[in-house]
Amino acid sequence: MERGKWNNVEDELWQHSRFGVIRASELETLGIGQTTTYRQCQPGGRWRRLLPGIVLLERSEPTTRQRVEAALMFARHGALVTGLQAARLYNLRAGPDPEFVHVLIPHKYCVRSSGFAVVERTVFFPPAFLRDGIPLAPPTRAVLDGVRRLRDLDPVRALLIEAVQSGLADPAQLRRELDTGTKRGTALPRRVLNEIDMGVRSVAEADALEIWHQAGLPTPHCNVVIVDSEGRYVGMPDTWCDEVGLAWEIDSNEFHYSKDAYAKTLARNSRYAAVGISLVQTLPSRLRVEPDAVIAELRAAYSVALARPRPPVHMKNSGATAQRA
Repeated sequence: MERGKWNNVEDELWQHSRFGVIRASELETLGIGQTTTYRQCQPGGRWRRLLPGIVLLERSEPTTRQRVEAALMFARHGALVTGLQAARLYNLRAGPDPEFVHVLIPHKYCVRSSGFAVVERTVFFPPAFLRDGIPLAPPTRAVLDGVRRLRDLDPVRALLIEAVQSGLADPAQLRRELDTGTKRGTALPRRVLNEIDMGVRSVAEADALEIWHQAGLPTPHCNVVIVDSEGRYVGMPDTWCDEVGLAWEIDSNEFHYSKDAYAKTLARNSRYAAVGISLVQTLPSRLRVEPDAVIAELRAAYSVALARPRPPVHMKNSGATAQRA
C-alpha cells in the first residue's frame, strides 16, 4: 500500500483504538486482514505486537498507558488493574516500579497470563474505581495485591506506610482485606500493619522499632503527643519511653538542610530540656550501619534517665491531634 494511503488508513484505525492499542480482531472488522496485520508487526513493519491478539499502531516502545490498555484488552471480561501498577495510578510512589501489568478477572473466566500481562482470577472480584478512564481495583485491594508479591520487607513497609499516611487506605480496612482474600504472601503485610498500629510512620521508624526491641527496653510509644503538667504541648517524639521520660528522635540530614526545619528542631530540643526529658538523636543511616552502637547509646540514655526523677510530663490522649514542631 502506498505511504499516503497508509497514513489515511492509520488515522482511521487510531480513532478505533485506545491510545493506539487495538485488537487484531477489530482490525479485521475494519478491513485489515490477518496477513497484513502479521506482516506489519514483523521487523520493518509499521506496527508492534504487544500481546497475543493485541497490536500497537506504531513501532515505538509502548508507554505505560498503552501497556495498561493492552493488558485490559487481552484479559477482557471487565478486567481491573491492580497491584503495583494500580498503586502508581493512585499516585503512590513508594515500592518498586511495576515490571508487569497485574489485572483481575472474575474466577469463572479463564485467561492465561502472557508477556507483561499478569492475569489473576479471583472469587472476590471487587468493584471498579475509575482513574483517568482506567478501571482499577479499590485502593486497599490494589495495594495488598502489590505487596503480596514482594519478598523484601522494606518495599512492603514503604508502600503500606505511604498508602496509610496519604489517607488512601485505612489499617483496619487493610486487615479486613487480608482476612478476606488469599493467605499467600500476607506475612510481611501483617507485620507492617502491626508496626503501623504502634504508630510507625516511615521505614526509618520501623527500623528504629526493631532496634528498640533488640535493646530490651520497656514498651515504646511511637509518635505520641507529650504535654507538660499544665497540658502544654512539648513534642511528638518518634519513640517515647514513658516509664522514664526518654525521647528518641530519628533526625535526617536532609531535614536539617532547611533553616526553618533546623530552627524547629532546636526549639523542640529546648522544650524537651526545659521539662527534663532525656533525648537521644540518631541519623537514619546509623540504624542499619551501626545498630550495635545505637543500641548501646539507647541503653546508656535509659540508665541515666532511670537514675534521675521522672519529668512531670505525660502522653496526651491518642485521639487528640497536635501539630508537630
